[in-house]
Parts: sequence; structure tokens; C-alpha cells
Amino acid sequence: MPHLRIVEIADVLRVSGDTVRRWIDTGELAAEPDGRGRRVVDGASVARFAQGRARDRDRGDHLGIRSSARNRFVGLVTGLERGVVMCRVEMLCGDVTIESLISTEAADELGLEHGTLAVAAVKATQVIVERVPTLRP
Repeated sequence: MPHLRIVEIADVLRVSGDTVRRWIDTGELAAEPDGRGRRVVDGASVARFAQGRARDRDRGDHLGIRSSARNRFVGLVTGLERGVVMCRVEMLCGDVTIESLISTEAADELGLEHGTLAVAAVKATQVIVERVPTLRP
């Protein structure tokens, strides 16, 4: 079972090391010492913890949005390029930028403009998964 150090968890979850330490201190994450005495958390526990924290936020539940789509990302519209027929929409979802090409009619019906809060619902037939090497030795 892979174990992650505090700095690795912080990098992956985009929080500070102090935040991860608080989660450990309050019992939200269970840590154990590694061979060098550093606190580590098993990767499966980190995954469950991250899923729980992200589920409602990413699906838009806190906005009252309900949907069967599971890959949903709440974000801010940061770019729009409207054409006669199609519109390129750029959204900032956390620290990730998502782009979509939708009809200009749909963008107009949604009232999309710079600064609009929206949800990107991603449905893909192929998703490539790559293994990330240990972030820090």
C-alpha cells in the first residue's frame, strides 16, 4: 500500500502542509510514522478523504444543482470567443482550466459572460490515466 508524506498530500490537494497537519491532528486523516519517523498517510485513506471533500463541491450540490453526471467542476467563466455558430468557453475550476466548444445559441441561453459561475460537466468515452512518480524523494 503506498504511503504519502505530508508534503505530497499538500501538493496533490493544493493546500498547505499546515492544513494537512491540522487534518492529522484533528483525526480527519490517520497518520503513522515511516522508517525515518516522518508522519505518512496511506494513499487509499487520502483518496477517500479527498473524494469526500470534493464530492459535493465539484458536483455543484452546494449551489442546488442536481445531476446524474459525476465529473462536474464548478468554475468561473474566464474566456468566451463567440462565433456565428459556435462559442469557445474557458473556465477556471480551482487551478485547472477547462475549455469547451458549445453552440453560440446555448451560450446565449445560459447567459454566459466573463465572471459567470458555471459547472463544467465532463462526459468522455476515453480517459487516459498516467502514473505520477513520487513527488519528492
